[in-house]
Amino acid sequence: MSQTITYQVKNAVYANITNRCPCACSFCLRNNGATVFGSPDLWLEREPTPEELEESLETWDWTCYGELVFCGYGEPTERLDTLLAASAFMKERHPHVRIRVNTNGLGDLINGKRTAPLFAGKVDALSISLNTDDPEEYFRLCAPKFGPSSHAAMLKFARDAKEFVPDVAMTIVGPPVSDDAKIARARALCDSLGVRLRVRPYEG
Repeated sequence: MSQTITYQVKNAVYANITNRCPCACSFCLRNNGATVFGSPDLWLEREPTPEELEESLETWDWTCYGELVFCGYGEPTERLDTLLAASAFMKERHPHVRIRVNTNGLGDLINGKRTAPLFAGKVDALSISLNTDDPEEYFRLCAPKFGPSSHAAMLKFARDAKEFVPDVAMTIVGPPVSDDAKIARARALCDSLGVRLRVRPYEG
């Protein structure tokens, strides 16, 4: 285990603020080991304090990076207050940087309240893991601790979020996890929600 708070993937800086997640997705990258895309070890010894996160963010030359992504080995909305504080910090210090949150969309269940309005003015983009249009398959694939109703809660969050965040996308994993028919159904669902679909490659 290490204490990798921020790391680079391509031309973006990623923030790794927790290892906690209410899901146990069968295709999660962290099942494959301690690193992704050449990153350092992402298993945290402990969760960084808000001050440690800000200090780590300021070690980067933000003239070279246009995006900060909250995405590590856990679900960022497990630490919603820290995420929002860091986003506000970045908007004040580096207003040109786009803020994106990669999330399973279960933040309302995690925090016991409606969370989408809290992202207004702090988060520019959300990438929500749809994974499948079918609630039963979602429960099998992702094993959310909140039970079968998690899929509906995630869709409600996506519908809610588009009112407060400029760019909302939902994602599914492509072949072999999802075939063409499943992708088409997911696209139709996203269209009905007013958000876009992104098919991300399987990293097995």
